[in-house]
Amino acid sequence: MNQQQREFLRFNRNEENLDLLKTNECCEKPLIQIRDGNRLCLNCGMIYQKEFVGNERRAYTVEEIQSRKRTEPRWRDFGPRTMLPNTKTDSKGKSIGAKEQALFSRLSKIQNSLISSIERNFWEAKPKLKMLCSKLNIPEYISDSAWKIYSIVAKKKLTMGRSINGFISGALYAAIRVHDFPRLLDEVCEASLTPRRTVHRSLAMIIREILPELNLKYQPITAECLVFRFGNELELPMQIQKCAINMLIQASQNGLKRTGKDPKGLAAACIYIAAKDGAMRKTQSRVAEIAKITEVTLRSRAKQIRNKLY
Repeated sequence: MNQQQREFLRFNRNEENLDLLKTNECCEKPLIQIRDGNRLCLNCGMIYQKEFVGNERRAYTVEEIQSRKRTEPRWRDFGPRTMLPNTKTDSKGKSIGAKEQALFSRLSKIQNSLISSIERNFWEAKPKLKMLCSKLNIPEYISDSAWKIYSIVAKKKLTMGRSINGFISGALYAAIRVHDFPRLLDEVCEASLTPRRTVHRSLAMIIREILPELNLKYQPITAECLVFRFGNELELPMQIQKCAINMLIQASQNGLKRTGKDPKGLAAACIYIAAKDGAMRKTQSRVAEIAKITEVTLRSRAKQIRNKLY
């Protein structure tokens, strides 16, 4: 520190520093400054107190982010713990000589050679799964099951020559069906921006080879599970939703065949009939939009259910 900066700090002490000087005398000419989270004297090195960092200003540019960064990023659960970037400056901003640059470049190559293909696969797959779960509001226990399924897929090298997005979506939907969570395959495909055919092919491979190894049972989605979801999205009371469930059970007991019929259509038809009978009429277009089916399918399923009720 040059003499001008010392003089500036000496004549521009705040009241807090003056109080510290009165209670703690360290040297003849104390010069207090904040360094590395501590309030200390630059002349003798005595530390007066800790300086806690509060809420900081928001950073928008790369320079502001680097200058205002206080904490290091959290390490991942896999991969190496030491990162060797290819930069010409060290952590303090000082330039690195030619010999040191060659040394760190060599160490970086050795580090990359020690990283396995599975770790590189995990580095790409883990953020995608986290983003997908965040989009669909998936609980953490389902996300953990999906990651367990995908880790076995990667260890068996089933992803070689195939889409990682497809297997991530397939593993997530398999975990959803194992825990019987009301999410549709179309929603997973839409959120992951992956074609349904690709996800369906990956899902079939997971059901055939991975789930038996983990002793997990794939449970197909049922219309009863979707009734409550569609009812909540349509803001229908619980009484009407229970009435729709009773209609579906009664129609099944009277001989309604569900084989080959989409559960979304059956659930939407029961919700539409129950809302109409309960004086809370919902339009066919609105119900079909929520259930992601066509109005023709809705009318056809509603007609079949009514014939089995009376």
